Amino acid sequence: MGNKNISMAVIRRLPKYHRYLGDLLDKDIQRISSKELSDIIGFTASQIRQDLNNFGGFGQQGYGYNVEALHSEIGKILGLDRTYKAILVGAGNLGQAIANYSGFRKAGFEIKALFDANPRMIGLKIREFEVLDSENIEEFIQKNDIDIAILCIPKNGAQELMNRIVKVGIKGVWNFAPIDLEVPKDVIVENVNLTESLFTLSYLMKESE
Repeated sequence: MGNKNISMAVIRRLPKYHRYLGDLLDKDIQRISSKELSDIIGFTASQIRQDLNNFGGFGQQGYGYNVEALHSEIGKILGLDRTYKAILVGAGNLGQAIANYSGFRKAGFEIKALFDANPRMIGLKIREFEVLDSENIEEFIQKNDIDIAILCIPKNGAQELMNRIVKVGIKGVWNFAPIDLEVPKDVIVENVNLTESLFTLSYLMKESE
């Protein structure tokens, strides 16, 4: 199924569908209509049907959606039916918080190692990981077939590090560094800028006054 023409707006709504459907499964709800799903999620029923129709027909007229089947199919669309090996670079406060988040493993993302360039951090134990020296990051990526790098580092040096890790096979980056990184076309970067998100909140609060 070729989904290259699916808009990013639709793709960014899929994780929300997956989360809400998981909540419904936890409540032993087995089927739901697009109208009922609309009431829960906040998207219109028409929007929900259009989004899901991009990936095939999941609902049945007069029945609605099988919650378990739809949850499973959206998980497959999101690539959650496979395991990703990840490293985390930057073992400061943000990096430690992410490393301690239990949801990654449940979703199939396995953090294999933590790295830092600060000599005071190297050798410290965070969860089950000993923080490794980022000087040795290329060798670790190659030996362990790492798919994803999570960057929790300052913007100074982030591009240089990116250049190093893509050369040895990293294909996906979850970037918390406050910089727009330049990468080859075959490398996917998802930027998470906490300050920009906070500024957006500030704007919306101001506009609501």
